[in-house]
Amino acid sequence: MFALTTLEHAGKVMACLEVNGRYFPLSNFEDMPDSVIALFEDWERYEELLHQAAKKCDLNGGLEPSSVRVLAPLQFPGKVLCAGANYFDHLAEMGMPGAKKEDQRLFFFMKPPRNAVVGAGATVHMPIATQAFDWEIELAAVIGKRARNVSVSEALNYVAAYTVAIDFSARDHNRAPETFYKLDWVAGKGHDTCCPIGPRLVPARALRDPQNVNLWLWVNGELKQNGNSKEMIFSLAEQISTASKIMTLDPGDLLLTGTPAGVGVPKQTFLKVGDQVDAEIEGIGRLSVSIQPSR
Repeated sequence: MFALTTLEHAGKVMACLEVNGRYFPLSNFEDMPDSVIALFEDWERYEELLHQAAKKCDLNGGLEPSSVRVLAPLQFPGKVLCAGANYFDHLAEMGMPGAKKEDQRLFFFMKPPRNAVVGAGATVHMPIATQAFDWEIELAAVIGKRARNVSVSEALNYVAAYTVAIDFSARDHNRAPETFYKLDWVAGKGHDTCCPIGPRLVPARALRDPQNVNLWLWVNGELKQNGNSKEMIFSLAEQISTASKIMTLDPGDLLLTGTPAGVGVPKQTFLKVGDQVDAEIEGIGRLSVSIQPSR
C-alpha cells in the first residue's frame, strides 16, 4: 500500500508516492500530475495508476528521508470544513455530561486553507495576543469527487484519503460574551498556521474503518488525548451527508471530524512558545509540530 506526500527536496517542492518509508516523485511516472491535489480531480483513475506505480518502486531507490523536508501533503485544500463538538467525551469535559445525540445539532466552521494549513516541524505560530492556545487532534478526510446532497449510505464513497490534523484554537479569542452571538469562530479558529496536517495522505481503502481508529496527542511528551473515532456523535458519513446539503463538496476539500476529550481548556492548561505537540492516528502516522512565536 502507498501513501501520498508533498516534500521539499534540493529546494524544489514535489508530490511523491511514499512506499515503505521511501519517497518517489510523481514526476518519475507517466500520466501523473505535478501536485497531490490534482490527483483528486480524477481520483478513480489516478488511484489505480498509483497502485500500479507503487508496485514498480524499487525499495532501494527513491529519495532518502534524511534528504527531504516533509510539507503538508495537500497543497492546498479547496475548503477546510471542521465539525465542532463532535465527541461525547469532549462534550462532557466542556460541561455537557450525559449529552444525547438526539439533542445535538451537527455544526461546522471553516479555516482558511492557504493560511491555516501547514505541515510538520517548526510550523505553528502562536496567534497574536492569545493567552489560551489549545490543541485538538482530528481525523481528516479528503473529498475525492464532487458531493452534493448525498445520502449517509453513499457518503464514504466520496472520500479519497485520510490524514492527521490538529485544530489549534485561541480559546480566549473564540469567546465574545459581550456580543449578541457570544462566540467568534473566526477569531478563535481562523489563525494562520493553526491547521497542521500530515505527514501523509493514506488512501481511503487502506483505512479499514474510519469509525474505529485510535487517536493520541502528546504535549511535550505528556499524553493529553487518547480516544477512538467510534466515540463521534455524528459519524463521518453523517458529516459528509449534512455538509453536502449545505454546500457542494469539491475534490480536494478537507473535512476535520471533531476531537476526543483531553484538550487544555477544562484544566486551563495552554500551550506556550517552544512546546512540542505530537498527534498520531492509527493507520495513518504521527504528525509533530512545535509552537513558534507570533508573527
